[in-house]
Amino acid sequence: MCGIIGYLGSHEAAPFLVEALKRLEYRGYDSAGIATIREGRLDRRRAVGKLVNLSDLLVHTPLAGKSGIGHTRWATHGAPTEGNAHPHRSGPVAVVHNGIIENFRELREELAGYGIAHETETDTETVALLANYYLTQGLSPVEAATKTIRRLEGAFALVFLFETDDDLLVAARKGPPLAIGYGEGENYVGSDAIALAPLTDRITYLEEGDIAVVTRTSVSIHDADDRRANREIRRVQVDTTRIDKAGHKHFMAKEIAEQPKVIGEALGHYLDGETITLPGEGFDFTAIDRLTLVACGTAHIACLTAKHWFETLARIPVEVDIASEFRYREPPIPARTAALFVSQSGETADTLAALRFCEGKAASILAVVNVAESSIARESDVVLPIHAGVEVGVASTKAFTCQLTVLFLLALEAARQRGEIDAARLADLIAKLRGLPAVIGTALDGSGRIEALSQELSEATDVLFLGRGLMYPLAMEGALKLKEISYIHAEAYASGELKHGPIALIDSHMPVIVMAPRDALFDKSVSNMQEVMARGGKVLLISDAEGLKQGGEVWRSIEMPRIDPLLTPMLYALPAQLVAYHTAIAKGTDVDQPRNLAKSVTVE
Repeated sequence: MCGIIGYLGSHEAAPFLVEALKRLEYRGYDSAGIATIREGRLDRRRAVGKLVNLSDLLVHTPLAGKSGIGHTRWATHGAPTEGNAHPHRSGPVAVVHNGIIENFRELREELAGYGIAHETETDTETVALLANYYLTQGLSPVEAATKTIRRLEGAFALVFLFETDDDLLVAARKGPPLAIGYGEGENYVGSDAIALAPLTDRITYLEEGDIAVVTRTSVSIHDADDRRANREIRRVQVDTTRIDKAGHKHFMAKEIAEQPKVIGEALGHYLDGETITLPGEGFDFTAIDRLTLVACGTAHIACLTAKHWFETLARIPVEVDIASEFRYREPPIPARTAALFVSQSGETADTLAALRFCEGKAASILAVVNVAESSIARESDVVLPIHAGVEVGVASTKAFTCQLTVLFLLALEAARQRGEIDAARLADLIAKLRGLPAVIGTALDGSGRIEALSQELSEATDVLFLGRGLMYPLAMEGALKLKEISYIHAEAYASGELKHGPIALIDSHMPVIVMAPRDALFDKSVSNMQEVMARGGKVLLISDAEGLKQGGEVWRSIEMPRIDPLLTPMLYALPAQLVAYHTAIAKGTDVDQPRNLAKSVTVE
């Protein structure tokens, strides 16, 4: 959500800024812009829509200069217009911002008292106006930026550029991530390592409350208490931040196809023969009486799936909460409770705030993340990386199945430690886990039928997903994916809830997608399907060969390989993803960057 880049060097800044912004497109945005300084003159270019519009603008009206800042905006205050696009400017100050300034109205009123008016609908403009006001009061650029930052309330990553000094960037972080990159006679600021990867592999992540003063040859960081801070310079693996489609039409297609590989890699990091090895000193599940799982979006659905595993395998009571609800409900956390937070980016604002609420209350804090250097990872006691690699598509695919894989391994280890699973069953499940990538690969090979039936699904205006047991969260995931990228209204219900309301919606125009492998609950699911078909409903049944045979005459079907029922979530995530993907293709929507959505949600 919003991308930031800053550059101080010996080369023309604009090409570096635009290239870095291209690498940040995955975060989601609706406008983009850059600002540079040349010969003591600050200038900027901004454009609405895709980054190519900014690139075209720069061809006709180029920007010179060897220092600059850039930004991709995801609108929070004000419509996507050129006037509301970043960088925002007031006199000699330009600012880019990720986050929300909660007290901007009060600051606006204060500035209005000084005769300073605003021109945009954004909260960010207030930051530039305030900094410029402090400059007029005789403060230096660094003093003006620092005083401005100390006045702000809310969540923000900020970078200031001053016309009077082309060898200065001031960066600040409170909430959304921000990193400093180190070069030779050049230094950089970026939202994450992906933006900086082509420029440097030496990176410092700012911590909460940090303010950094950056020049071409130096970086000075002060913490929230204005004390000089020595932050670690880390080496990032550039290979892990490469972004390309590898011959696929979309990043989402590539990431769906990568799932056998990345799940295999995740398993390789956690399995040593028949032994599950957790990072660091591991975790003692005998020391807790309950688990609280907290996340947002697709990660929340992974938690709902994991609840089933932890409770059935390890016999640990589990509470699952949406982070934005959990953080404000401020629930009691009993002694001997472990809190586990799941986030692809590791920067999800609501999830991070929920984690901080649990600090000092929960017996232990665990994190399941895809970015090992993220804020959630750094603030947790135990970090469980999912090893999915960079995921660019906004609709999570490989990160979701890797989250499921790691959570299942964690539930298995909990069951072993607590004596709830015997050695033979544990060995059997681990062996089946090792075979999971091959099974998923087989399922991917047969995806052509999904493409064909998705043409028909694309004509629907509403779709209902049904599932029982482990398939209920997967039905939720299917509905979420479909609405995210095809913009078709979709809902998911536990199949047993059909008669308690949703059955009123059934008619011949609304497809009902039933996810039902041939398991202990299959016959119950068939009964629900019959109720749908008796009312003229169109059933798309996703099941294995035996399930399709016993499911009766349905409208359409998708056959999945047979697999141990406990492992079905990882497998049945594929049709959920592919139905959404091919339906979106049929509708002609933007698969990788669907409207109104962002990859990394760093604001409330």
